[in-house]
Amino acid sequence: MKTEYKVRSAALADLHKIMALYREVTLQFGGIAREADEITEGYVRNFLEKSLCSGVILVAENPSDPEELIAEVHTYTPGIKVFAHVFSDLTIVVRPGFQGRGVGKLLFGALMKEIEEKHPEILRVELIARESNEKAIGFYKSFGFKVEGRMEKRINGTIGRLEADIPMGWFRSFCGESD
Repeated sequence: MKTEYKVRSAALADLHKIMALYREVTLQFGGIAREADEITEGYVRNFLEKSLCSGVILVAENPSDPEELIAEVHTYTPGIKVFAHVFSDLTIVVRPGFQGRGVGKLLFGALMKEIEEKHPEILRVELIARESNEKAIGFYKSFGFKVEGRMEKRINGTIGRLEADIPMGWFRSFCGESD
């Protein structure tokens, strides 16, 4: 029997659950660009409020314990008029014990569907992936994101050397338009 995961919009009341999720993900090699001591209430509150105000933030609940979040994704506009058509700072995290079970794909698919259906003003979604995270780069490509370059020696990372960040973008397509 396939496990059903519940995806829903996040709320301010989820702040501490999101903090717990992020802290667990930081313990995994290459999980996210922040370390555990950087996952503060202020950091989480900042992206939570920005996403609720001018973007999208979705969470997936643990089917065995709905009080525990197993994944989160968020993105929002940069807050500058010339970028009002852009969702940026996209981040997705999946609790390590739930990776490889389709939760990230489900959550990211729900995010892209919401953008396409409820945010016609958004023409571009952008994110950055570290070069060593080839799995993530392939994952984003499967949703139509394209590699837009390299930011050389940007990450002082976990692989013992400086590595590049890979900017990626998705663009809304319109009838009759091609790449």
